Amino acid sequence: MTKFTVGLVQTNTGLEMAPAIAALRPLVRQARERGADFIATPETALMVDRKRTRMLGKARAERDHPGIPAFAEMARETGAWLLAGSLTIKLDGEHVANRSYLFDPTGAAVATYDKIHMFDVDLKGGDSYRESATVRSGTSGVLAPTPWGLMGLTVCYDLRFAHLYRALAHAGASFLTVPACFTRFTGEAHWHVLLRARAIETGCFVIAPAQVGKHEDGRETYGHSLVVAPWGEVLADGGEEVGVTVAEIDTARVGEARSMVPALAHDRPFANPAPVVIRGALNAAE
Repeated sequence: MTKFTVGLVQTNTGLEMAPAIAALRPLVRQARERGADFIATPETALMVDRKRTRMLGKARAERDHPGIPAFAEMARETGAWLLAGSLTIKLDGEHVANRSYLFDPTGAAVATYDKIHMFDVDLKGGDSYRESATVRSGTSGVLAPTPWGLMGLTVCYDLRFAHLYRALAHAGASFLTVPACFTRFTGEAHWHVLLRARAIETGCFVIAPAQVGKHEDGRETYGHSLVVAPWGEVLADGGEEVGVTVAEIDTARVGEARSMVPALAHDRPFANPAPVVIRGALNAAE
């Protein structure tokens, strides 16, 4: 199977999981009706809440998380592959995982990935985030088998760490998912260029569903869910409204891009950089 259609679901998720699930169902159905074989939803797909104590109180362990059976049911109902961009999974009284789930058309969760890199930043204007205060980092990259090839799973802030994507590509990934909740401030500056760079560097398709708009917890996210081809072209852009965007993926383009610029085959080992010791001009007289 060399071609398939991807559907990006762009949402404005609030503080509670039940309304988020209800809002997602028609969007997932719409994506399938528009021909999507693979449907992807954003990071924190069911709850966007930056208040630590409130979020910890609502988070649920995997065994009783309402999102897992809900996404499984949506996958079965549509007969599509479905990415829950990430769910907030309670690990203990103080920590959660920011965990991505990939469901096959039977509703089975075939792969999970815990976000590795934590968004701990102080943005211009006083907006600060400390994801590591609540979220426990993952420790492993994940490759998931699909009918179209291997898919590398990542989440949001991972995007800034190019070595992760190169490692996934070297391990066999043809597709990279980057579900996100990018702030408007950072998104306007970096979202498009970073996603295009990851595609170009790896020769992979990059699939990046995103949150959008002003959220109940006060944050504002950038939107612009993207599908980027291995040569760097943007195939679909979800803009700045809640909704569904679709794009056709031709898997042959992975091999095309990598044959034209086989950068993955040109990696070379090198010593870690160290400060140069200045010894004077090379041609100085003894």
